[in-house]
Formats: sequence, C-alpha cells, structure tokens
Amino acid sequence: MTPLKYLSILASVLPTGYALADDGEPIVVTANRAETPVSKVGLSVSIITADDIARLQAPGISELLRTVPGLATTRSGGIGTLSSVFIRGASSDHTVALIDGVKINDPSSTAGGFDFGRLMTGNIERVEVVRGPQSVLWGSQAIGGVVNLITRRAEGGAPSAIFQGEAGYRGTVDLMASAAMGLGPIALSGGASFLRTDGISAFSEARGGAERDGARQYGANLNARANITESLSLDLRGWISRSRTETDGYAPPTYAFGDTAHYNRTREAIGYAGVNWAGFGGRWKNRIAYAITDSNRRDYNPALNPVKRSEYEGRNQRLEYQGSLDLARGWSAVFGAEREWTRAGSGNPFGTSVNRAHLTSVYGQLSATLLAGLTVNAGARHDRHSDFGGHTTFAANAAYTPNAGDSVLRISYGEGFKAPSLYQLHSMYGNLALRPESAQSWDVGLVQKAFDGRAEIGLTWYRRKTRNLIDFVDCFGNASPLCTGFNYGYYDNVGRTRGRGIEAELKLRPVDALLFEMSYSYSKPTDLQTQRDLPRRPRHKAYASVDYRWSFGLSTGASVTHVGASYDNGFSAQRNADYVLTDVRASYPLGAHAELYARIENLFDSRYETVFEYGQPGRAAYAGVRLKI
Repeated sequence: MTPLKYLSILASVLPTGYALADDGEPIVVTANRAETPVSKVGLSVSIITADDIARLQAPGISELLRTVPGLATTRSGGIGTLSSVFIRGASSDHTVALIDGVKINDPSSTAGGFDFGRLMTGNIERVEVVRGPQSVLWGSQAIGGVVNLITRRAEGGAPSAIFQGEAGYRGTVDLMASAAMGLGPIALSGGASFLRTDGISAFSEARGGAERDGARQYGANLNARANITESLSLDLRGWISRSRTETDGYAPPTYAFGDTAHYNRTREAIGYAGVNWAGFGGRWKNRIAYAITDSNRRDYNPALNPVKRSEYEGRNQRLEYQGSLDLARGWSAVFGAEREWTRAGSGNPFGTSVNRAHLTSVYGQLSATLLAGLTVNAGARHDRHSDFGGHTTFAANAAYTPNAGDSVLRISYGEGFKAPSLYQLHSMYGNLALRPESAQSWDVGLVQKAFDGRAEIGLTWYRRKTRNLIDFVDCFGNASPLCTGFNYGYYDNVGRTRGRGIEAELKLRPVDALLFEMSYSYSKPTDLQTQRDLPRRPRHKAYASVDYRWSFGLSTGASVTHVGASYDNGFSAQRNADYVLTDVRASYPLGAHAELYARIENLFDSRYETVFEYGQPGRAAYAGVRLKI
C-alpha cells in the first residue's frame, strides 16, 4: 500500500471530507463523523458541492444556505452585517457552525451563537448541512442542526490553483485565490480572499436611510497533511479573517434607529493540530487533536468619546480523541472524549469582565447493517459542565433501501442540548442556577429516484419539542432574589417551544445539459406559552432553479426564492412581509482553464426586510473571471 493511499484511509477518521463511494453514491462525513454513503444515513442531510457553488455564484455562505430546505436566514443590512441561520425553526444559537470540522461558535456572544455574515464562499469547496438535533456527536448547541464548511484541499498530489475576481454593484470587488499541491507524502492547500464594497444603508433606504455602510474583509486558510509512516500522519489547519463593517444605530436626541457613523472590527482565527494513527490493517482509526478558536469584536461610534464603545473576546480550546472501529462485517463504532475550555471577556468605558467555564464529554455511536439494505445507528453522549453539572443525550436513526439507493426510507430520533452561555451565567444579568436547554425530535423521510437517477424526489416530516429555553426576565414587579441593586432583569429557564414541519425536494436532469431543482419548506415553530410563532422564522419557504448548458459552451441559469412573512420579535405584532427574489446568471468558458461569469441578483428590485428597519440590497449586477490551473 502506497503512503498516499494510506493517507487517504487515515483522513476518513477526520470530520471533513468529500468523495463518492465506489458505486458513485455521494459520501457525507458530518452525519456520523465518519465517511458514510448517503443511503446509509438515517438523518436529513443536504450537500452543496464545489460545482453547485460555482454554478449558483452565491457570494456569501448565508446566500448559499438560502437554497437548503428547512433553513431560514436573516441579515441586518448589506454584506458583512450580522447574519443568522435558523434550522427547522430552532434558534440561531442552536446551530453548530464548523469549518473543516472545527467548531467556530463565538463564546463571547450573548447566547454563544455564530455570525454567518462575514463568511464568503471563495475558499469553500463543500458544505454539509445536517438537520435536526445532533448533540450526541457534536455536543452543545446542536439542537437545530449542524453546518460544516469544508475548505479546498489537495487531492491526489497533483498541483492545482484557482484564481477568481469579480466586480459590480456599488463598488464591490471580490477576489479569491487558492492552490493545492503534493510533495511526496505531504499534501498542502491554502487560499486567500479579499472583499470590499461601498454597501447599502443598514437603516433601510425605503425608510429614509441615505448614507452607505461599506465593508472590507480579508481571509486566509492553510491546510497541511503529512504521512509520517504507513500508519501515522499529522494534520495541521489554520484559518483567519479580519473585517471592518459599517453599521447604523440609535442617535440622540430621539434615539430612534437611523443613519449613524457606527462601525465594528472583527478578527477570527482557528488553529488545529491532529495526529492520526490506524491499526489492524486500517480497521481501527484514531485521532488525537487540539483545536483553538479565537474571536475579537470591537464596536466604534465616532460621535462619542471614547470612540471605542465595547470589545468582546471569545476563546474555545478543545482537546479531543476520536476513534472508529470496524467491529465485523456490517458493524462499526465511532467513539470519543473531549475537554473544552471556554473564555469570554468584555469591556466598555465603564469596566471589564472575564469569565471561564469548562466542559468534559464522552460519546459513542454504533452502526450496524442488520440485513440487506437496512442500516441502524444509535449513540449516547454525556457532558459535564463546570457550572450546571451533567447532561446525557441519546439518538438513533435508521435508513432502509431495498434497491441499492433508488428508494431510501429514513427515520430518526435525536436529542439536543445547549449549555448556558458565559454571558447568561456570569454577566450582571447572569444566573448560576440555569439548566441546559434541551430538545427531543422525530423525523421521517423518503427519497425516491427514477430514470437511472435523472429524477429524484424527497419528502421529510419532523417534530421537535424544546424545554428549559433561556430568556431574559424583567425585574419590574418581580420579587426574585436575583432582582437586587440596579438589575433590570436576569436570565432564567422559562421557555418551551414546539416545532413541526415538512420539507419537500425535487431534482430533475432530463438531459445532461439541463438541471431543475425545487424545494418547499413548511415550518411552524411555536412558543407554547404565548402560542405565537417564534420571531424571524417564516412558515413558508420555496426555492426553484433551472440551469442549462448550451452546445457552444454557454451556461445560463435562474433562481427564484419565496420567503413567507414572519414576526420580527416575540413582544409585538410587527411583521416582516413576505418577499420574492429572482436571480439570473451566466458563464462562458475561454478554453480549458478560464471562464467568464456574470449574474444579476434581485432582478425585479424587490424591497424587503428580514430584520425590521434593516435594509437589503436591491437589484445588483456582478461580472468576473475564474482561472483554473
């Protein structure tokens, strides 16, 4: 066995990857933390490939995720502003975000969520989305689901490079370069990106916003894998981004939301080092790794003194072991242990604070092919938190295909939990008696292929109940012991929600040159105390796209997205109206190594808001060139 072939076996233990099975079936990694053919996964999974990313020309991850059924996205203004992802109506803080399998949620944010607004698609080669509670394998926050972003990496040792640049609406320039190569037993890949735009007014132009709020972003990543021996390899990864984003705020004397000179700066960094070892002829795979994520956010208001109004720093350090073992023909296990140290600091003109917590976890999942076409997965996890104590979660799912993947019936039960954030525990509004939020969910799905895979239809039904939701409690007229001094309120476990819905997908390729995709999602997440829909989570979302490749090389496409109305918050009847977005795109190859492309976003210039009073771009055109070596 050659070193490079053995390296590919070792890579399967890592929570990254993208491949096809021997029979051409897509492989997914995030669902089981091991490479698994999609027909053997009992969970609802969506995969966005490199070809999809290039075809759709979506500039940001939040725009790309808009195409996934069951997901809703919001953004507080233009490019670079705060963007939230809601999976199946769960809170945005209930989404686990990963880059190359490393958790990147921000511990310094109020509820520990992640802002997708600064993530661009330039160096992303694949996105895997797993819907439904996934805490057995991915721990705290995985109540709604998991989004794993996988960067470009070396394949087969052959050198390759991609350069891409585009320009368009309101002075936008978006540049990206990535390269990969193999040097004997070493595989290297990396990339860099830059984006600038004059932007739109974060305060909606339809409501009087006049000044533009621009953004600048820089990013870079580097991956290295080395085969030390036939059974031992080393994996190193790094990712960093910096941004400056202009926003709007609340200016005196009225303190109404409007145009201001506010802006923020962010720095985010990820480091990963892992040692991989395989024994028993590759049947027993092991990984020991250290990962660190570090974020820094600073807010500025030039109208005040001092100009810097606040700063937040968050850091997660994780030491983890993961193993996988082929027990017997059709039987395998994934298991592991993790130790996470979390630190969050904040500062403003009135003072600073630093808080810490740690979390110890063990987990295991058994997969078995009980009979031809039937795969069952079941697992459990126990977490012990330094503040709230222990919590145990369970999950089980099954996939059955009687005809080698042409028909797949899926059923799953999953549990999720979310540890209270450091802010909810230790801030001036904190409550050390908080319990973790928890959820239980069922879903059933059927996928049917026909005409040699040229037609595929899928339908999924799900139901989820979430308990012990953490929310802010007002101290007005409240005799709680936590309402002392000048406290306006405190965090407590007061909420219960129920989510249920359906997801339908259709994919047709009647001829090789024509692709049609459509999806529809109905989601009804309900606050069981008020019996109202949860805010910013529309009940209805429909998406359709068609792409055609002409005989002379031109590719053209169009997408239509309809998003239903939603409440903007849980305290009033204010609603964000429904909206329809239409995008068109085209690309044309210039030889074997170059391609011109262009698109028009929001073709019919729809005026809409996903967050009340925050604007969204109108009609916008972009053009660019992509070079491949």
